[in-house]
Amino acid sequence: MQTVVQSRVAKNQIVKDYNLKLLTLFASLLFSIFSLADDEIYDESRDRHIPIDVSHPIESEHCNEAQKCPVALLSAGYGISHTNYTFLSKHLNQLGYMVVAIGHELENDPPLSVSGNLYETRSENWIRGAETLDFIKHSLAPTYQNYNFNDLLLIGHSNGGDISSWLANAGKDYIDTVITLDHRRVPFPRSEDIKVLSIRGTDYPADEGVLPSPEEAREYSMCITEIQKSRHNDMTDYGPEWLKDEITNVIDDFLNGSGCRVDS
Repeated sequence: MQTVVQSRVAKNQIVKDYNLKLLTLFASLLFSIFSLADDEIYDESRDRHIPIDVSHPIESEHCNEAQKCPVALLSAGYGISHTNYTFLSKHLNQLGYMVVAIGHELENDPPLSVSGNLYETRSENWIRGAETLDFIKHSLAPTYQNYNFNDLLLIGHSNGGDISSWLANAGKDYIDTVITLDHRRVPFPRSEDIKVLSIRGTDYPADEGVLPSPEEAREYSMCITEIQKSRHNDMTDYGPEWLKDEITNVIDDFLNGSGCRVDS
């Protein structure tokens, strides 16, 4: 009789332990959801509610603390929703990346300067954006422990590319790669520690010194690819399918180590 009672007690304890694990898992999931409630994350130090959209790798079950999956921070162009780059997010998800798409401009922010020395007058925007990227890196890493926030891919279109390049020049040791879609103002880092790809349109030139010289490109293994007949404003979800396909193909070749296309 005592053996039967002990067996029942043991079974009840197992059930309780199992239920406790389920409850803990459920609480962890709730924390992840509500910490990013309404698709935004709050930076208390700057009183900023930052819009974000997090998408996970297609095979996210393969991501774990022993073998963390890579992370990309995607910065939208000025005046464009961060949710209008799903062709990039979905493709990077297929390549195994978790993607955090970020909207940098809030309603009360000053408008982007259109006069004077734009490198000087727009720098406050880029500084603020770089601070946002840094905040998101440090805020999300503890929540997403199966992902590698110490070797980030920064990817951005237009002004989002300027923000990415600004942070890449700040000497942070957690940036592995920078990819820009036709950014025009902020020079790329010239560094052997950061891989660089820039996909260029054909309707607007970059400012002097933004892109590397041929000698610098060789020295630092920087890849600059111009897509013929492509337009700056078409490098979003609303662009033509052929252009989106060409952009993702160039990114594939670069990230997979297949080489740098000189032009497309």
